[in-house]
Amino acid sequence: MSIIIAGSIDLNKIDKSRIVEGKNGAKYYNITVILNDTKDKYGNDCSIQQGQTKEERAAKEKSVYIGNGKIVWKSDGSANTQAASPSFTDGNDGLPF
Repeated sequence: MSIIIAGSIDLNKIDKSRIVEGKNGAKYYNITVILNDTKDKYGNDCSIQQGQTKEERAAKEKSVYIGNGKIVWKSDGSANTQAASPSFTDGNDGLPF
């Protein structure tokens, strides 16, 4: 089954020292998306966390939460009626740019 999840990341929570450069010169920031069994009080189905290194996982370090998301489409036809991207009713997304 295919699923589309729309989410948002709090850019203020990104540890810029974790941005890595690939062989092609592109820059990457590793994340982990966790699909939850139940929705939270805001209707979010998943959480987004900063990716952990193998050593951090082995040491059972606490994950850094950086955002969340919602399922907006499933291939079985049970599409969510919400928009595919977050919307802000007051027009202020809180970003500095």
